[in-house]
Amino acid sequence: MSLSRADHLQTGAALATTFREPVTEREEEKTASQTVRGHILFTIGVLLLFGIAWALRKELIIVYVSALFASVLMPAVKGISERGIRGYHPSRPIAILILLFSGALILSLFFFVGLPPVIRDLSRFTEDLPSQIPDLVARFHNLPFISSVRVEAIATRAESALAATASYLLTSVPLWLSHIADILIGVFLCIYFMLEGEHAYRFFLSLFPRQRRLRLDATLQRANQKISKWLLGQGMLMLILGLSSTIVFGFLHVRYFILLGFLMGLFNIIPVAGGIFTITIAAIVAAVDSWTKVLGVLIFYVVYINLENIYLVPRIMRSSVHLMGLTILVSLLFGTALAGAVGALVAVPTAALLSVLLEEYAVQKDS
Repeated sequence: MSLSRADHLQTGAALATTFREPVTEREEEKTASQTVRGHILFTIGVLLLFGIAWALRKELIIVYVSALFASVLMPAVKGISERGIRGYHPSRPIAILILLFSGALILSLFFFVGLPPVIRDLSRFTEDLPSQIPDLVARFHNLPFISSVRVEAIATRAESALAATASYLLTSVPLWLSHIADILIGVFLCIYFMLEGEHAYRFFLSLFPRQRRLRLDATLQRANQKISKWLLGQGMLMLILGLSSTIVFGFLHVRYFILLGFLMGLFNIIPVAGGIFTITIAAIVAAVDSWTKVLGVLIFYVVYINLENIYLVPRIMRSSVHLMGLTILVSLLFGTALAGAVGALVAVPTAALLSVLLEEYAVQKDS
């Protein structure tokens, strides 16, 4: 019985399918094996990168801090170049030198004029604390609602904590000086980032596809502007509170008024909690002399807080990124734990950068 042409074709197709199926299965197995090997190699590579980053964490922190300061200072450099000085528009290197000279002058004034009185008040505070505690306890015992509280135990603990804090602040100055080489390296890196950072930034953006590159560039530019304005605005608020506190506390003849004014300005970076903490310390110090000084300190703080919220913050911080107090506290905690004082220094700008990135890429806004 002869087979037709159609039967021959069907038979050939069946045989071809029979031989093709093992080949296809082998190809799929090979592809799956290659995928698994690729994932394993990728995991090993990521672990190696993490290990290298951990081994070089100190150097990476210096590079990151330098790049962050360079990005924050670049608007000032561009402003010096564009506005000029009496019609002279300096180049970028000259503008950077002018900015460095101004920063060095400000730091010199701070370390040689502003810081010595603070250290002197801190030393006096540490020496006078044991003798002032009994008077302070006696004054608090005169208050009717305090008589049932164990003021002596609280005062003893407060004395130990304050003395330990003051001793740490005094002994940490030589530790800062031991990192002078790292500080100099960071300064030079910051200068190079300001000079050549745009080339490194463009290379970084070139690693992304065009559409993502444009979006990332716009996001980072917006973050840089807002962070710069936030730092400038927060610095102004800290300076205003520090100077006004020093003047008012000095007028009220509060002890260690220079130290208290310095702490008021420094802790103003932490919303609400920082002010409450420092004004409590100022009120306790004022209570050593009289309740009239305590009342004056509290009245000043209430007036200043209202003035800051109603007038200063809307005008100074209106174009900056908004950061919640919880965000600032957590960022300071993490930054200090990771890199000490340097980590605390860059914690808030880093939190501001992350907030802008999350707002752009992660937050799902209601349409």
